Amino acid sequence: MIAEVLIYVPSIANFRRTWLDDQLNAAQTAALVLEAAPDNMVPKALELELLEHVGAYTVAHKRGTTRRLLAISDMPPDVQETIDLRQMSVSNEIYESFMTLVSAHGRTIRVVGDAPTGGEFIEIVMDEMPLRDAMIAYSVNILTLSIIISVFTAALVYLAINWLLVRPMRRLTANMVAFAEYPEDTARIIQPSGRADEIGVAEGELAHLQQELIGTLNQKNRLAAMGLAVSKINHDLRNMLASAQLIVDRVGAVDDPLVKRLAPKLIRTLDRAAEFCTNTLKYGSAHESPPERRRIALSALVDEVGDTLGLDTNAELRFVNAVPSGLEVDADTDQLFRVLVNLVRNALQAIEGRGETDPARDMIRVSARRDGAVVTIEVADTGPGVSDMARKRLFEAFQGSTRPGGTGLGLAIAAELVRAHGGTIRLADGTLGATFSLEIPDRVVQLRPREGDKRSAG
Repeated sequence: MIAEVLIYVPSIANFRRTWLDDQLNAAQTAALVLEAAPDNMVPKALELELLEHVGAYTVAHKRGTTRRLLAISDMPPDVQETIDLRQMSVSNEIYESFMTLVSAHGRTIRVVGDAPTGGEFIEIVMDEMPLRDAMIAYSVNILTLSIIISVFTAALVYLAINWLLVRPMRRLTANMVAFAEYPEDTARIIQPSGRADEIGVAEGELAHLQQELIGTLNQKNRLAAMGLAVSKINHDLRNMLASAQLIVDRVGAVDDPLVKRLAPKLIRTLDRAAEFCTNTLKYGSAHESPPERRRIALSALVDEVGDTLGLDTNAELRFVNAVPSGLEVDADTDQLFRVLVNLVRNALQAIEGRGETDPARDMIRVSARRDGAVVTIEVADTGPGVSDMARKRLFEAFQGSTRPGGTGLGLAIAAELVRAHGGTIRLADGTLGATFSLEIPDRVVQLRPREGDKRSAG
């Protein structure tokens, strides 16, 4: 519409000037006819007919200093406006055009222009209504043509938008609605059209999102089913462990040095297993109870891990406890024990999965150091290492297994327990085999002055 206005305004002014020029040309022709008559005398009827043909009341022509009235009607009206086409600017023409259009009753105007066949100028006195009628007819034609072009353009724009945007968006929304009804159906994943614009990108991203969602839902369903099964197993396993504890208590009374040495460790292992089963039933398989932290001797805990996994009697590989004897860590004993058991067991399975073991080559080494308020624990092995595929989701359940047939739960549990302590766990780069590094910070101690100290300080 703005373009139409910008086109119409100068065009209507140009139409008005052209119309007036045509009237002056017709007046010039009439003047030539009158001047060609003998003694410049023509019948009055011919003069009136010429004036009627020109559409003017009078026609005058000036040559030099002589202004000659060539024709005049019986009763010419008074002139209300003079229009000199020789001195009209573009802005004046536009202004005068709209003044003509808004003049409802019409005016008597005097039009002056250049004389094309000689002379200084030619002028006519005429009624403005024919000019206004012609301008209105021209405006109606412009409006009709603009409407036709606008309708045609709008139809093309509608078809283009419908084909390029509306239909693809309807396809996207219909697919999302259908996918939401049954998100586990892989047949409802949208097939990208291959377009290179934003619609094509949206289709591709939606297809990727739907695939990821289906995979996540399937995994959640498997986890839910597994959680229910684990809860049932833990319920019965807790009863079995209670019976095993009674048997171990009776075995501990046997007067045998080996039995007396191993019985307490077996009792502690059964206690941990029974407590873990209770916590699993209490909190569910997806949550761990908050750690009950205290200062523990890390070297003794690592020795217990080796005894639990039978590494102290394993002649096929070496288990090295390189933790300083006086090093203490602020952690939950049972939870840190589970973390180390999972990491050492993974290392043992990685070495054994490679094939025949060699004590001179194969080793699992646990070391630790304290840096201020942070204890760093490293579990290293000489196994085959971790593949690039497993590194991407190393600490995710059922995703980060480092060996064929593994579930990846050991690393996921270890990472969750370490994070519960406010620590971090990562796979060190550039090491022989695999080296897992744990950082466990000490608890932040709030120093609160006693009431007596406050009074003495005051």
